[in-house]
Amino acid sequence: MIDGDTLDVELPDGTVDRVRIIGINAPESGECFAGQATAGLSDLVAGERVELIADRSDRDRYDRLLRYVELAGEDIGARLVRDGLSVVRVSEPDDARERVLRELESDAREAERGLWSPSACGPSPSDATALRITRIRLDAEGNDAENLNDEWIDVSNTGTSVVDLTGWRVRDESSSHRFTFPDGFALGPGATVRIHSGCGPDSDTDLFWCTSGSAIWNNDGDTAFLEDPSGNIVDRLAA
Repeated sequence: MIDGDTLDVELPDGTVDRVRIIGINAPESGECFAGQATAGLSDLVAGERVELIADRSDRDRYDRLLRYVELAGEDIGARLVRDGLSVVRVSEPDDARERVLRELESDAREAERGLWSPSACGPSPSDATALRITRIRLDAEGNDAENLNDEWIDVSNTGTSVVDLTGWRVRDESSSHRFTFPDGFALGPGATVRIHSGCGPDSDTDLFWCTSGSAIWNNDGDTAFLEDPSGNIVDRLAA
């Protein structure tokens, strides 16, 4: 196994090709729960004869085959989501199984299975449950890349005490964009901070991701994740 969502498969002609499972996104190597996700995929399919099923795309930009992987009729990606070993990441046009995957993810979250456990990655701050992603703006006015500060996410403190956000992170569904709160940044009770995709001067109410060249959030739909310093998923918001 390469990781929790990618594997090498020997094809009928004897060649080996790398397969990226459609519709899911497991933690990357070195991240919290990456080892468990990789082991989970290996336990399910290592040495087994699997069936590779295409959606609409053939390969991704890394030249990996994009396929659903099935074993004895079971969707392995769906199983990983159900067991809390992966989150859902659906990219158009490969969305034939999105509804089922979203339902399984919701069930795993409610049951706090796998990476959805509040302490999956280690101890979580006692005040973590007060933090919520309350709003997200995916589509800035005009050209997103030229108006990055009109693309943003709001994080709110719904509790009654100040929360120190040092080491907390926000990431997108692909995990390719990550924002870490500045050291010493604190959010008061009832307060909200807006994290803009572009650059600007940080304040108590506005922070800046300061990306450049392209937008962070996918206009066709994306999911924001809020993680505590240990890497536990504290909240998510799909838009």
